[in-house]
Amino acid sequence: MTDQPRLIGDATAIVANADTAGAVWRVTAEPRHLDANIIHLPAGDRIAAHQGPDLDVLIHVLAGGGHLDSDGQTLELAPGALVWLPRGSQRAVVAGPDGLTYFSVHPKRPPLGITRPS
Repeated sequence: MTDQPRLIGDATAIVANADTAGAVWRVTAEPRHLDANIIHLPAGDRIAAHQGPDLDVLIHVLAGGGHLDSDGQTLELAPGALVWLPRGSQRAVVAGPDGLTYFSVHPKRPPLGITRPS
């Protein structure tokens, strides 16, 4: 039997109650092939510049605003914005005066394996 579609959250309620920095919700359903999170950054908070993982990430801005800096360009973030972050791309995220809450989704990372040195 295959897994069945099901309701796993209410983004409107999650956004309305987001008051701590970081992942305020994450998908936990199993089995799954995607990881998804709702990330909240309070006003002026930031995610420092870093090289993204070796997988594509899609973000959808749910509330607030700010900007994303990547390889010399700045993308303004406002509710409704959809941003594709290609795998390995350099990025930094800065929340505006109203904070920033966004939904991110990407392929599930394979589990870390223990291997013998070669």
